[in-house]
Amino acid sequence: MGPETGPPGRKRRRAPLRPGKLVPSRSRMDARWLARIFALVDVACALMMAAPVTLGRDLLTGFAWTLAIPIAMRAFGAYDFPRKQSLKRHLNRVGKALVSAALVATLASLVFNPIDARSALPLLGASACLVALHAGWWKLIDHARRQGLLTPNIVIVGATANAQRLIEAAMRTGEVNVLGLFDDRLRRAPVNILGVPLLGDTDALLRHRLAPYIDRVVFAITATAETRVRELADKLGVLPHPLNLFVDGGTPDEDDATLARIATGAEHPLSGWRDFRRRRLLAKRALDLTLAVMGLAAAGPLMLAIALAVKLDSPGPAFFRQRRHGFNNEEFLVWKFRSMRNDAADANAARQIRAGDDRVTRVGRFIRSTSLDELPQLFNVLRGEMSIVGPRPHAVGMKTAGVESAKLVAEYAHRHRMKPGLTGWAAINGSRGPVDTQECVRRRVALDVEYIERQSFWLDLYIILMTVPCLLGDRSAVR
Repeated sequence: MGPETGPPGRKRRRAPLRPGKLVPSRSRMDARWLARIFALVDVACALMMAAPVTLGRDLLTGFAWTLAIPIAMRAFGAYDFPRKQSLKRHLNRVGKALVSAALVATLASLVFNPIDARSALPLLGASACLVALHAGWWKLIDHARRQGLLTPNIVIVGATANAQRLIEAAMRTGEVNVLGLFDDRLRRAPVNILGVPLLGDTDALLRHRLAPYIDRVVFAITATAETRVRELADKLGVLPHPLNLFVDGGTPDEDDATLARIATGAEHPLSGWRDFRRRRLLAKRALDLTLAVMGLAAAGPLMLAIALAVKLDSPGPAFFRQRRHGFNNEEFLVWKFRSMRNDAADANAARQIRAGDDRVTRVGRFIRSTSLDELPQLFNVLRGEMSIVGPRPHAVGMKTAGVESAKLVAEYAHRHRMKPGLTGWAAINGSRGPVDTQECVRRRVALDVEYIERQSFWLDLYIILMTVPCLLGDRSAVR
């Protein structure tokens, strides 16, 4: 995203807590899981390098060394990677951890085995290897932060003294990027706080272009104003972002600790929304990748045949791309086989499909009725833009009876709390095809929200198994 601009011919300086590059929240990495991976690699390195000792007569020495490494590394904070910690300071922590592990190994050798100086050589080599690894870990973390992949982005509701305290804590710790402020009292609110700009009122937040890049919304208003807090939580509860409260008072150290909990998701959201456990997300992503790769391998010849049939049936490209809403309101290009005449393509879905639609080609009728036109979306799944199971992605600006569908149901944005899917709970419960009435939109959204609240690995498997018989048995849906 390019630099922000103010009046014509003038560039506005980037806000102090806004990253140089905005990355969609679905692409954000979790430093805690990276630290666990680093710990596993450290143990593997220590085990391999200490093998000459472990396989020799100093079995206990090598075992004690390998076991002590991850414990000492964690005890000295070698897996914490604070944002403003230099490489020198990080390697100092690593050095202390290695010395402690060496002392444990030496003690084990002295107590249970005769002292053998030759045992120290492999352990020294392992130490050098671990120092080099941690220099690489630090570089990787630093690069990921510069790319906006690790530090969560937040926006603040309320241009208040609490907001200033939160921004000061963010400047001290670097735990979060603050993209901007929103306040309903625009006439009384300052244009910025410590350089963080006021971007509008809460209505503007509901439709702001920064939405795909926001990880959390933080209320920085007086905690005693319970009615106002609840009103804001009800109004902004339709957003796919967790809502948090930054309360009054506290020392700078307490503010820093609260901000750290907000950044990691440990501070409970006001909306009652809970982020899915990382294990569940990893299991879902693993299922997506497995099925997408298997699906592309199995359906490859069929997809080539469909592409050829589409090209021969009517002039135009074999594929149709359409901008749709994904996770966290992010816009992405969805891939489909073209099923309509090229000159009648409707990228904004201003006119939804209907029975006997004259825009649909002969091949298009077949691939739409069998949902084969959706097969190219397996590439969207591989890219991480979609999932195998989830709410179906709707076109950006899609209209129902001439009105934008998103404006017909208050809970519409709830369906963006999860990646869109090739199939879903709504699809196997009869809500597929166009949503051409307000009642259809309401039912689709209700089924999508129900799925998001119930989502599990086993529910996904059930939906996948039920998809084919449900779609083949549903002849009433217009496609």
